[in-house]
Parts: sequence; C-alpha cells; structure tokens
Amino acid sequence: MIIYPAIDLRHGRCVRLQQGDAAAETVFADDPVDAARRWADEGAEWLHIVNLDGALGEASAANLASLERILAAVDVPVQFGGGLRSADDVGRLLDLGVARAILGTVAVREPAVVEQALARYGPEAVVVGIDAREGQVAIHGWQETSALSATALGQRMAEMGVVHVVYTDVARDGMLSGVNLDATGALARETGLRVIASGGVATLDDIRAIKTQEAKGISGVIIGMALYRGHVDLAQALAIAKE
Repeated sequence: MIIYPAIDLRHGRCVRLQQGDAAAETVFADDPVDAARRWADEGAEWLHIVNLDGALGEASAANLASLERILAAVDVPVQFGGGLRSADDVGRLLDLGVARAILGTVAVREPAVVEQALARYGPEAVVVGIDAREGQVAIHGWQETSALSATALGQRMAEMGVVHVVYTDVARDGMLSGVNLDATGALARETGLRVIASGGVATLDDIRAIKTQEAKGISGVIIGMALYRGHVDLAQALAIAKE
C-alpha cells in the first residue's frame, strides 16, 4: 500500500482546506518545496499535489511554478491534479516530469477526454479523481454536486480502461474525522478499480484499517491535515503500509 503525503497549492503556497472550503484555509508552508523536501526526507515514496486554484477555475501560474520547483528539488514520483481539462493538459504535466495526472470534473463533463488521455499515455499515467458528497460526485472544486453516483462514475471509468482512482469523501476532507472506509471499499469492490483513499485520516489507526482492505482493492491512502498537524508520523505510517 502506498502512502501519499498531500501538498495542496493555493496562490503558490502549501495550504490545507476543510471540506474544500477556500475560506477555511490554513497555510502550512509559504514555500511548498519545503513541505516536499520534508516528506521526501522522511521516506515518502510518492507525493500527491493538488492545484486548488485550477480546481476552482482560477489562475494558477504560481502553483505550476511551485510544481516545477518541487519536481526539480525531490526525486519522488508525483501525482498531480486540479483544473486539468484536456489530454494536452495531461501531456504537458507528464513532459514536466509528473508521473500521474489526475482528471476530475472533466471525467464527468467530458469523458472522451479521459479516453483520449488513456489512449495517448496509458492507464498508469492517468488517474481519475472521484470526489463524493453523500455518495454523489462533486465537481468544479467541490462547488457543485452532480446527479452521478461515485459508483456509477467508477464503473464508467473502469469500462474505459482506467485502473487508478482517488476517492475523496468531501465531508471528511481536512476534518480529521476518520476515513470513510465503507464507501471507499465499496467503490473498489463494485468497480474493480485500484482505489486510493482520501479524506479524513486522523490517526495511525486509520492507516491500519485501510491496510486491512488492501487485498480488496484499496491501493493507497492520501494523508494531509493529520501529517501537518502532527497527528500521524509519516515514518510510522509507511511502516504500517509495508507490513
């Protein structure tokens, strides 16, 4: 199982939000490279980086500049999402050195873009982000809830050839309230996708619980607020993931 420390970028800084609310922002590093180096030094095998400005439909040049500096500073594979709207966007990120690009809203609005990206770059380079509020897919930076269920979207993506998805329970994101293991496990079970759990990790017990579901399709977990607040030690989380 893979542990993904999260680095959320807003206006070029490393922040954490609560439930995706831009008004509930805490800045944890003015320079995101500092956060990337910290997690790399502590043994991170991947980094999960999100362009919050892009996801919210705002200008994101500062975040892309931060991404480039992170890629230059650490030798750790990166999966990156937020505001990607085309297969060309995916290609540009891969050219920069990103290992996986995450497609979110576009997977709902323009699923043909996912097909194009898969055809060009393959299923190991393309991840779909499925963000859900009470089981329904949330899009446009979680500002809108669609009529599509997380499971229905997952099944549609699996049929296209998607292998990896990030599943986020919006209500739990940044709240340190525990992972929605039932919903995450159900998505993996009902779609056959390799699901990366996201949203709500509070303690090492969450990592242990997710680890028990690895054989059932939960392939990793993203940790954000719990790392930045010191509730979870990355080295200990990595040790549990490797058991």
